[in-house]
Amino acid sequence: MPQAADRDRWLALALLLGVLAVAYVVLVHPWWTVPLREANTRVQAMQEREVRQRMQLQQAPMVAQRLRQARDPGFLPEASAELATAALVQRLETIVSQASPGNRSCAITNRSPMSEPRRDRFARVVVQVRLRCGTPELAAVLHSIESGTPRLFVGNLNVLAQRFFFSPGTGATAAQREGGLDVSFDLYGYLAASAAAPASEVRRAR
Repeated sequence: MPQAADRDRWLALALLLGVLAVAYVVLVHPWWTVPLREANTRVQAMQEREVRQRMQLQQAPMVAQRLRQARDPGFLPEASAELATAALVQRLETIVSQASPGNRSCAITNRSPMSEPRRDRFARVVVQVRLRCGTPELAAVLHSIESGTPRLFVGNLNVLAQRFFFSPGTGATAAQREGGLDVSFDLYGYLAASAAAPASEVRRAR
């Protein structure tokens, strides 16, 4: 009798577990577990999308700048005429320094930013330049100006041959000792249409 009673209890327990398992599969799993898992999956997907959107928003200014440069490689990348003018002067100084290290055979004697009224869709930024160069150095300077990116242009080019006389101890350059070229021209480039209009007055830098 005790063995039969134990067997009946185990059988009842097994039946109870079976009923609970069937109830879970039929009632709990499809109506509770599955929707909860789907909700967790959606929440995780939304969180990942939010993280991606935040990263994209943080990178938006850099991406926009690169797109502008890719679409308009010829335009000056600066956002205003003042910044573009400063960049033009800096680039001119770099080009002259590369053509004549130490300014031994080519030197800038004047660079004057010039204010221009905005007539067209694209604003023109102009710097009036005067150089004293040897002929090979001048050729290198003009080639570097017009072959780089963004596109720069040379206008109103005037070249005068000068003959200088060297006296010991005066510190004259090679171009002055051997005679050189007195060169003046307008160095200019264009701002994109979205850039700010040039200011009415630009300080003259010498």
